[in-house]
Order: sequence, then structure tokens, then C-alpha cells
Amino acid sequence: MDQATIKILENLAYLVASAMFIFGLKGLTHPRTAVRGNIIGALAMLLAIVAVLAAGNIIHWGWIIAGLAIGSIAGGYLAVAVPMTGMPQMVGLLNGFGGAASFLVAGAELAFATGVAAEAAEGSAEAAGNMQMLIATAASGLIGSVTLLGSFVAAGKLAELKFTIGGKKYWMSNSIPVPGRLFTTAVVFLVAMFLCYMIVMNPTTTMWYWLLVLVAAVLGVLITLPIGGADMPVVIALLNSYSGLAACATGFVINNNVLIIAGSLVGASGLILTSIMCKAMNRSLANVIFATFGPSSDGPSADDVYEGKIKATSADEIAMLLDGVQRVVIVPGYGMAVSQAQHAVRDFANL
Repeated sequence: MDQATIKILENLAYLVASAMFIFGLKGLTHPRTAVRGNIIGALAMLLAIVAVLAAGNIIHWGWIIAGLAIGSIAGGYLAVAVPMTGMPQMVGLLNGFGGAASFLVAGAELAFATGVAAEAAEGSAEAAGNMQMLIATAASGLIGSVTLLGSFVAAGKLAELKFTIGGKKYWMSNSIPVPGRLFTTAVVFLVAMFLCYMIVMNPTTTMWYWLLVLVAAVLGVLITLPIGGADMPVVIALLNSYSGLAACATGFVINNNVLIIAGSLVGASGLILTSIMCKAMNRSLANVIFATFGPSSDGPSADDVYEGKIKATSADEIAMLLDGVQRVVIVPGYGMAVSQAQHAVRDFANL
């Protein structure tokens, strides 16, 4: 089979995988179709991986097989071992790994382009990559590294980890103050922007890229550390969006259409989910992005929101109420899982 035919089949597989990603995401919008949507999304990813491997250009199959084996074993173990109450922090970790994969692939592509340039044109910037590739590489390094460390901090907060500094104990689930937080975060962000500029202007010096990854990692910690554990679900949703944007940027780096589409879907859906959660929690999206959580000053008070919607009752009143009803709907939430009340609710439903 000639290269032209292989390329056509590869792009066709990418198109089918992209459509499956969209249908999978659509399935996740309803509990009845969520499992099916998740399976469709997983099969789409499998199809995309098979298309990449079947297209050739594999330097050493040993590394590919080793990576697949390690990832499959780790993923299977986590899927079985992590309890349902640990799912939010597991999602946070997976977001972080997605960000890491994005900036590592972009960094490898930059190093490869730099090596080719050094051989072909004595290290000229023109041969090291076009402007699209360089800007996308900088974006992938910045967003991916922020996602990695930010997600790790968020997972630690949800897991209620603790650490000791100078004899003083800190719980990660609490809001940990950073001296001069806004100023420090702004300075680190400006340094990251400068490094992005240096990557675009001096693509043959890969040192700038890995410096950017390091500075962006510090930025990820700074924007996540001051936020309390109770607000982490919103932060996780935002970091999920970041991981999609990092993957999309990496898709532009390696000219991979399915990665661009999948990353755009994750980025957009994560941002929409973050916006919905902010409205539900009386938050501002700007507060999330700039790590200044707190109730919106112009929003309604809790009394206005819940007035007439919450009713305190007793066991006797519940018994009398249920005696005359035909259908009862119980809506479970994360709080029910954390309090280990799901078994009692199940027994109650059976009764």
C-alpha cells in the first residue's frame, strides 16, 4: 500500500474517531446514556491510537509496547482500586497526566525540529519550525505544565493531605495563603510570557522551553494553592478545560487533526461546565481563573436563593408523607457518597 493511500485511510480513521468523540460527549449529558457515551469515547481513542500506529513512522516498537503495557496496568488498577469517593481527585490526577503528555510531546517535537535544523541549515530558526508550530509549542508547554502541577495540588486538597513547614502543620484542603499572592502570580505569569516569546524568537535553543515548563509549574501551584478544598470541584473542571487546550495546542504542533478536535471538545466542554458550576455556587468565573474565590458581591444571598426551597422534617413526618405517595425520587450527590450514606439510602429505597 502506497503512502498516499495510507494517509487517506489515516485521515478517515481520524474523522470517524472525531465523530465518535462528539457522540460520546453527547451521551455523557444524561445518566441513562452516560455509560454508553463513555464507552464510545474510549473506543474513539483506541481507534485514533491504532490509526497512528498503523500509519508507520514508529522508531522503536519496544517503547510503544512498554508504554501501552504500563499505562494499561496502571489505569486498570486505578479503575478497580480507587473508591467512588476518590473519583474527583483521580480525575484531577488524570487531568495532570494529560497536561504532562501534551507538553512532553510538544517538547520532543521541538527538540526533533531543532536537531533537523542544526543538520540541514546550521541551526537556522527558519528550519527549526514555522510560526504556527512554535506558538503552539509555547502554548502547550505553558498550559500543560500549569495543568500538571495545578491538578496535583487540587488532588492533594481533595485527598486532605497535610505537610509541615517550620514545625507548623498545614492541611492542603484549607486555603493556604501565599505572601503577596497576586503580585507573585503576576510576576511569574509575565516571566512565562517572556519565555514563550524567547521560544518563538530562538527556537533552536530548547533550554527556553524547559525553563517555561518549570516556571509554568510554579504558576500552576500559585493559582491552586490559595483555593480551599470545598471549591476544588470547580477548579478540577477548569483544569480539565486546560488539559484539553494543551492537547489542542499539541495537535497543532504535530499537525494531528483528531488531537486538535478532541482537545477543542474537552477545552470547550470543560469551560462550559466550569461556568455552570460557578453559577450554581454563586461564584464568578474570573474568581476561578485568578484564584480569588469568594462569593460574588453582586450575587443573591443564601437566604434569597434557598428561601422556601428547604424544609426541615423528622422521621415521623417522613413516614406519614411516604404512606400516601406512589413514587419517590432520591437524587444522590457527592456529599452523600462522602458521608457514606448511599447504603442507608439504598436500604431505604428497597423498603
